[in-house]
Amino acid sequence: MDRLIQDRGLPDRGVAMSEAPPPEIAILVEAEGWHTVPELEAVIRRAAMAALATTDEPGDISLLLADDAAIRTLNADFRKLDKPTNVLSFPAPHMPGDPSPALGDIAFAYETCAREAADEEKPLAHHLSHLVVHGVLHLLGYDHEDDAEADEMEALETEVLASLGIADPYADHRDAAE
Repeated sequence: MDRLIQDRGLPDRGVAMSEAPPPEIAILVEAEGWHTVPELEAVIRRAAMAALATTDEPGDISLLLADDAAIRTLNADFRKLDKPTNVLSFPAPHMPGDPSPALGDIAFAYETCAREAADEEKPLAHHLSHLVVHGVLHLLGYDHEDDAEADEMEALETEVLASLGIADPYADHRDAAE
């Protein structure tokens, strides 16, 4: 059963209310597996708000919590990769003068995310929080195409997740590289 959850209660990030309405986070849950995450909506809102707090750029975000089949289709259509992936981000084009611009859309694959969390022996809620932060940072213009970009993005992700009480998701990767 599909359901839409909206949150307009994001903290003020320095933009006067008369200049722009608070960003909206819309969440569409399509895959039933996502309902196994305790306090799903709160987990997503906390992670998205924490990532949005890193910028003064306001904007609305839509999140799709789907299954591997749906994400495989999106990945094939938009990235020409015929396989599921954990998260896909789709930044929205900038529309000058829009008082409530859309930052974009983020889509998550349940089976892939659940498998990764289990493989990494971490709660699915923590892994989802990481992927929400990662996706929002992509919408804000961060990327990881080269080592310098990846280092910057990973450091910011780690900082945002620490503010949520979530361990550094890259710690094992860094330890192995040293």
